[in-house]
Amino acid sequence: MTSSKTADESQATPRLPARTTKSRFDLRERPELVLVPAVFVVVVLLWEFAVQPLGIDDYVLPRPTQIVSALATQLTGEQFWSHLWVTLQESLLGFVIGVVAAMVLGTLISQVRLADRTLMPYIVAFQTVPKVALAPLFVVWFGFGTASKIVMAAVISFFPMLVNVIEGLRSADADRIQMLTVFGAGRFQVFRMVRLPSALPFIFAGLDIGIVFAILGAVVGEFIGAKEGLGYLLLQANYNFDIASMFAVLVVLSVMGLVAHSLIRFAQRRFAFWAEDNQVIGA
Repeated sequence: MTSSKTADESQATPRLPARTTKSRFDLRERPELVLVPAVFVVVVLLWEFAVQPLGIDDYVLPRPTQIVSALATQLTGEQFWSHLWVTLQESLLGFVIGVVAAMVLGTLISQVRLADRTLMPYIVAFQTVPKVALAPLFVVWFGFGTASKIVMAAVISFFPMLVNVIEGLRSADADRIQMLTVFGAGRFQVFRMVRLPSALPFIFAGLDIGIVFAILGAVVGEFIGAKEGLGYLLLQANYNFDIASMFAVLVVLSVMGLVAHSLIRFAQRRFAFWAEDNQVIGA
């Protein structure tokens, strides 16, 4: 009897499945870990070995090995690092100014209906103006130094961040707001406890776009008038028909954008880990 009872109990008790831990580097779950570098290697190899058979001159499209050689030459020179530091300063300062302006105006427009109806038409009208057309004006107003490039970076990065701040603050759950209001929460408490946390995914999406646009704005400003910066190096390489050096500077700019994007995504995973990838406005 005892043995049969034990057998019945073992059959009646469901067995829990063995706990399995998925590795972050499981290729079946994340095939891009192989596909991304594989595509890069294939493109580079085709580029390297197809330029000469197709009869493309080096001053039109240099081979990847020539670009790497030019990049190594740039990186070993002290002058390059000073130009990089100038562009980095312009981009970061412009980005910070754009973030502060977008947060202040976005909060005001999203929370005050009169501000929305009064300011938003002017902001949209200003956004429709091509920013490249404003660069010569900024040079006239702020000079050939870093100030005009900082303003350019701030202006280009401002609008995508503003739109995300506004939409994020307006996306808060109305039921949660009503519940807090019933319990006597003030407007600032509702903003801090509901609206701001709900807006964080949108805000980080705007920051992700804005930091890349800030780098773009700084380089565009350097194209118009500058004596230092990566944009200045691009123009100098263009004047000298040094296409390999131009590609080398473009590689550095790409790395800057990727690093900035990675830092924003890291901060998003840290402070807004519930964010969804599709919550991007103004891309």
